[in-house]
Amino acid sequence: MPSNDFRAGFACFVGRPNAGKSTLTNAIMGQKIAITSKRPQTTRHVVRAILHRPDSQLILVDTPGLHRPRTLLGERLNDLVRQTWSEVDVIGLCLPANEKPGPGDKFIAGEIANLSAKVVAVVTKIDLVSKDALVRHLTNVAALADFADIVPVSAKTGENLDELVKVLSDKLPASPQLYPDGMITEEPERVMMAELIREAALEGVRDELPHSLAVVIEDVEDEDSDGGPRKKIWAEIYVERDSQKGIIIGKGGERLKRVGTKARKGIAQLIDSRVYLDLHVRVAKDWQRDPKMLERLGF
Repeated sequence: MPSNDFRAGFACFVGRPNAGKSTLTNAIMGQKIAITSKRPQTTRHVVRAILHRPDSQLILVDTPGLHRPRTLLGERLNDLVRQTWSEVDVIGLCLPANEKPGPGDKFIAGEIANLSAKVVAVVTKIDLVSKDALVRHLTNVAALADFADIVPVSAKTGENLDELVKVLSDKLPASPQLYPDGMITEEPERVMMAELIREAALEGVRDELPHSLAVVIEDVEDEDSDGGPRKKIWAEIYVERDSQKGIIIGKGGERLKRVGTKARKGIAQLIDSRVYLDLHVRVAKDWQRDPKMLERLGF
């Protein structure tokens, strides 16, 4: 049972797109909670991951990257980020070690400076730079704002992850645990299924297509097949133009088949069940700017 000095609360990772927020969340949890991609702005939902420790319960909140919006979707994602960081106890501002702090980082640091949450600078991707370069980078980061702490980490090698968890946990309020033992995320299963399909579909696509991709789970049924019980899942992949539909499907349907195979494996692991996945690609013209379509797609 938690003692009087037990701490529990929410820590939110924020930063520019592709600062390593989702990869960091997965590395701390030791398993996949948030989807990742080399494409900027992969994260579109607020994902809560619950880390149980003997003296604390740290709820990690991964958010979309704050960016200059070009669509209604972009505006709504930015609103989501701002709403999230106004409600957490600690904010980890993620700053990649291999990129100089720029105007975007200064803008975000300024936005979060007046919030009640304690702010920690998390210098990500330190495996990509030399020790000397890291020292110079940490000096530049320190000049950005008056941070409560600065922690350099590598999600890839695991360096300093334990230290980051300790720093974040120590800044949480004294509180009994907020989630039951064994619960690692409050993300609905269907949302996680859709995200795994989107992650598979993002692999290898170029240019503007990643932003035009959305996935909806239409239906899930239990069925008995020759090999035993399995989940039958119907899902729609949405794009904005006919040309994009052709790219996702690929020549003779080969690419869509690969997407389905990868997504099916991820979903089977997620729900610990055999999976039959029925995938279709639909065109919803300019859905990122269409309020009705955004609502249907969960935004």
